[in-house]
Amino acid sequence: MSPLHFGIMMVLNLSIGLVSPPVGSVLFVSCAIAKTRIEAIIKPLMPLYLAMFVVLMLVTYIPAISEWLPAQFGF
Repeated sequence: MSPLHFGIMMVLNLSIGLVSPPVGSVLFVSCAIAKTRIEAIIKPLMPLYLAMFVVLMLVTYIPAISEWLPAQFGF
């Protein structure tokens, strides 16, 4: 595993963790700003969580996806 691939996987994992419960600090902050309950936000976000998970699995198991664009710039 290259350091670039590891870094991209790490950023994806951390960003999913920031927006998903039970830790989801970004989710809690956005609910506080919008003055809404977390229960009202979670259900509409489920398709987005699924999409984020699919992208994470693709990037994890097919490294060429995450390394193609940086390779075009010489990294």
